Amino acid sequence: MSQSTLQRGACAIVGVAESDLGLVAEGMTPLDLMGQAIHRALDDAGLALRDVDGLFATTSQSRMPTLALAEYLGIRPRYHDGTNIGGCSFMSMVAHAQLAIQAGLCEVAVIAYGSTARSLGRANVAAPDLNPYESPYRPLYTASSYALAASRHMHAYGTTREQLAEIAVAARQWALRNPKAWEKEPLTVQDVMQSRNVSSPLTVRDCCLVTDGGGALIVTSAERARTLKAKPAYVLGVGEDLGHYNISSMPDLTVTGAVRSGAAAYAMAGLHAADIDVVQVYDAFTITTLLFLEDLGFCPKGEGGRFVSDGGIAPGGRLPVNTNGGGLSYCHPGMFGVFVLIEAVRQLRGDLGARQVPGCETAMAHGNGGTLSAQSTVILGTQATL
Repeated sequence: MSQSTLQRGACAIVGVAESDLGLVAEGMTPLDLMGQAIHRALDDAGLALRDVDGLFATTSQSRMPTLALAEYLGIRPRYHDGTNIGGCSFMSMVAHAQLAIQAGLCEVAVIAYGSTARSLGRANVAAPDLNPYESPYRPLYTASSYALAASRHMHAYGTTREQLAEIAVAARQWALRNPKAWEKEPLTVQDVMQSRNVSSPLTVRDCCLVTDGGGALIVTSAERARTLKAKPAYVLGVGEDLGHYNISSMPDLTVTGAVRSGAAAYAMAGLHAADIDVVQVYDAFTITTLLFLEDLGFCPKGEGGRFVSDGGIAPGGRLPVNTNGGGLSYCHPGMFGVFVLIEAVRQLRGDLGARQVPGCETAMAHGNGGTLSAQSTVILGTQATL
């Protein structure tokens, strides 16, 4: 994607919503959850289904998600995109939707996701592709891949188990301020470290939840956004990076493609890490939060452990991160990226009560796909940032 093609602030996210979350009613499908979230997001924006002419969707539970969703909704979009690069697909779709809108291919784009991951259970989740360098060792996909990155970071930089646990504790503290969060009990560093081992050095509390759920975003031009009922979150910068597919092909287990995707987003936005008021990152595991904070420039490489220590990213800390509770404590129906964007938009609107970051004008939403494989970054801002 050419960054010169995308215009800073030319489009905005004008509607956001989740479907029902957690363990949904029996009989609900991913399409039901997408549809529920889409109707709620359209209502949030003050729009109707008849206004939608761009459809962007993905899910691991449908081979042809845009076809299935268009049929489900009863619409014939002028433009569609079923990109699937894992949990960062939705950040990339924000960029792709902006390109389509700028080119006149559509005017109102819906970005949607839905999953019944918890209802299905682990036994029904698709197995990863066979890989001669990984499969013979029977890793626990995907936890073992992220455990490998965590182990390497600990070896290279002296990062401790306690520091990783601090990330889970911070997420839980934010989740306790979110009425929609799955986890409702306080969590301590000792609780994290003494919980069931999943793939060393990661315990179950270092790993994301498994829930059902869906989410949707509505994207349109900045001009139209100003006529709608919700406060727009303008797209200031975007960036993408595709690296490896399998973790065994990752050149450096401590450096992710967020370095490149973040740099592109900052360049388009004309901003730096110090200019970002709130950060939402895909926290499938505690190590991902730490790696992304480093690679996106919020602290130097190797300093992530110290940066998150002593409540550094918890409420009242030096940087508000994952203010909805993240995938570790809020929800995680498989591809969490859409929820990262939803929270970023809501922070910019300024009406989140106990978890609201005061004076929030800029927000970063960063997504991760595969096993630290694909990265996509979106920087959003209020009217004051244009």
